Amino acid sequence: MERLRTVNSKALYEETKEYVTDGVGSYFHRAKYQDYPICMIRGKGSKLYDGDGNEYIDYVAGFGPMLLGYCPEEVDRAVTEQLKFGTHFSAPTRNLGALGKRLTEIIPSAEQVVFQNSGTEAVMYALRLARAYTGRYKIIKFEGQYHGWSDEEKITITANSVEELGDREHPNKIIHSKGQRLSSADDLIVLPWNDLEILEKTLQEQGDEIAAVITEPIMCDSGPILPLPYFLEGLRELTTQYGALLIFDEVITGFRTALGGAQQYYGVTPDLSTFAKAVSSGYPISVVAGKKEILGCGIHAAGTFNANPLCVAAALATMDALSKPGVYEHLDHLGKLLCDGFRVLAEKYNLKIYTRHIGGIFILYFGFDHDVHDFREWLEVADVAFYERFVQEMEAYGVRLTDERGREYLSVAHTEEDISRTLKVADFVLGKLT
Repeated sequence: MERLRTVNSKALYEETKEYVTDGVGSYFHRAKYQDYPICMIRGKGSKLYDGDGNEYIDYVAGFGPMLLGYCPEEVDRAVTEQLKFGTHFSAPTRNLGALGKRLTEIIPSAEQVVFQNSGTEAVMYALRLARAYTGRYKIIKFEGQYHGWSDEEKITITANSVEELGDREHPNKIIHSKGQRLSSADDLIVLPWNDLEILEKTLQEQGDEIAAVITEPIMCDSGPILPLPYFLEGLRELTTQYGALLIFDEVITGFRTALGGAQQYYGVTPDLSTFAKAVSSGYPISVVAGKKEILGCGIHAAGTFNANPLCVAAALATMDALSKPGVYEHLDHLGKLLCDGFRVLAEKYNLKIYTRHIGGIFILYFGFDHDVHDFREWLEVADVAFYERFVQEMEAYGVRLTDERGREYLSVAHTEEDISRTLKVADFVLGKLT
C-alpha cells in the first residue's frame, strides 16, 4: 500500500494559522499526533476528499452528525427547497410543529421538545430545567463523561490516572481548562459509573439537594463503556425514589443506537433527554425532550438561531430517511462485519482488541478484550498510545478514525466494500505496528 501525500493540507494549515487561532475551527479538528490537520475539500457518502485529492473512508462522521453520510440527497433537496424561501426569520415556521410532532413520535421520553443549536446548549438548558422544576441545585454526573464544554459541564471529563480521580466514593472534581471558574463544580457531585451502590448511598445522604442525575446511556466519550445489566433501570428507580430527575445525554447515542435512541434500545425512559449530532445530518440544531410538566415549568428557550428554517428542514428530512425500513439492520450488519474482522486480526497478531457495535456506533480499542465497567478500569487497561499510533497509520492509508476515543461512526452510506477495504488497511497497519 502507498502512503498518502498531504503536502497541500500542510500548506493550507500554515496559511490558516496566521489568521485563525490554532489554525482550526475547533480543537477537535487536529489530533494530538498530527503536525498539521488534514484539510478536507468535499465529502460524498462514506468518503471524504482532501486538498491533495486523497480519498478516505470516513468513520468520524463530522464527529457524529453524518449518520446518513455526506451530502445525502434527501437532506440536500429539503435544504435547497427551503433556501428559495429564506434561511432565517426569527419567527415560527410552517415546519416547526411538524418536526416537534415527529420527534415526539420517535423519542420515548418526548411529550414535548425544545430546540437549541448545539449539544452543549441542550445540556445547559436541561440542567436549568431540572433545577427549576425540583427547586434543588446539585447535579450528579459520572467520571469520564462529556456533556459539553461550558464551565459546569467540563468537569472530570478525563483523567491521566486513577490516582488523579481520587477516592472512589468521593472522587475529585477535575477542572480541564485555563479560565474555567473553580466554583463551576460547586453544585456537581462526581461519581464512578455503573455503580448503583455508591449512587444510592449518595442519594441517601444528599437526596433532598439533588435536582438530577445526568448520564450518557452508553459512555461514549471516554471508553467507550457499556452499561452493566440493570444499571440504567437502577438509575431510573433510584432517581424516582429520591425525587431527582433522570437526564439521558443522547447527543451521541441518539438516533444511532436505534431510531428512538438508547432509551428505546435499552427500554429505559428518562425524564429529560438531549439530542444533537445526528438529528439533522450536520446542520446545527439540538433538542431537549421530556415531560410536558417539566418543559412547561417556566424556563423559556432563547437563542436567535434556534429552530431556524434550514435546520428544521434538514432535521425533518433526516428523520424521514432514518425511518425507512432496513436502516438499522444495515448498520447492525456493517458493525458485525467490522467486529468479526477485527477479532480475526486480534488472533492473527496476538493482540487484545476490544470491539463492540450498537446501531451506528462501532467501538474499537486495544489493550483489553473484555467489557470494562467504569472509567477507572478503562484507565488501567486501555493502550491509548497504541490506539493513537493505529489511528495515525490508518489515516495515512486512507481510513479516517476518531483519535483517542475508540468510538467510530458508521453511516447509512457505508458499504460492505468499505468494510472490506478498512479491514485490509487495518491488517496492513497492524502488520507494521506489531
